[in-house]
Amino acid sequence: MPELPEVETTCRGISPQLAGATLRAVVIREPRLRWPIPPELPALLAGRTVRSVSRRAKYLLIDFEHGTLIVHLGMSGSLRFVPPGTTPEKHDHVDIDLGQTVLRYRDPRRFGAMLWQQGPVDAHPLLASLGPEPLSDAFDGSVLYQATRRKGSAIKLVIMDNHVVVGVGNIYANESLFYAGIHPARAANSLSRDECQRLAAQIKLVLARAIDAGGSSLRDFMDAKGKPGYFQQSYKVYGRAGLTCHDCGSLIAELRQGQRSSCFCPHCQPL
Repeated sequence: MPELPEVETTCRGISPQLAGATLRAVVIREPRLRWPIPPELPALLAGRTVRSVSRRAKYLLIDFEHGTLIVHLGMSGSLRFVPPGTTPEKHDHVDIDLGQTVLRYRDPRRFGAMLWQQGPVDAHPLLASLGPEPLSDAFDGSVLYQATRRKGSAIKLVIMDNHVVVGVGNIYANESLFYAGIHPARAANSLSRDECQRLAAQIKLVLARAIDAGGSSLRDFMDAKGKPGYFQQSYKVYGRAGLTCHDCGSLIAELRQGQRSSCFCPHCQPL
């Protein structure tokens, strides 16, 4: 599933060609995504100029003068540029025609979304209650410490809660906890101020490194140019259960939390 680094990579990949472009047409082949694509979208966007492209949590925000197109990649979605006239494949559901190029939305599992918001985009129900961006000044160790004081649940689940901080998905939660030396099952309210400072700092560093590497290419994630990400080549714990820790040589262990796999080093991340 594309997480924040993959979405940020997509945002940076499509923005140079999309921002400032006037849309020739929008073609919807399959409207049945996680939520139905508004049938009026082609009429709303044809002839309109994109003002900016940005990201909020795992949502791409394509801003126009009269509203915002909210795009979520879901489990398997991707956006990439293709030459005009390129024959669509089975899972190519939407084309945004810019004239000299076409931005194509592909989503084999159809868990993504394309929604229209007229008015302030932050007021949309999907965005209104989101926590701070992890790479912004609004998130740091003090914010994390305050957010965890009344939470006795596992710290990994807490940092994956979008009301606490957005965009820290399963892969990057595992990696951040390893670098911070914190066991994923630790009660969130047991973390000290120093531990929260360390964890917040590592969340920022891990996400920044993942973005620099183009995200992680698990299954079929590709960027806007069809290139995979490479961050998975540097995983310390994620997906490495039963293998030796790169730092201490202990075997990487695994447990289930919230129906997801948590991998950790028992020596480097003692409970």
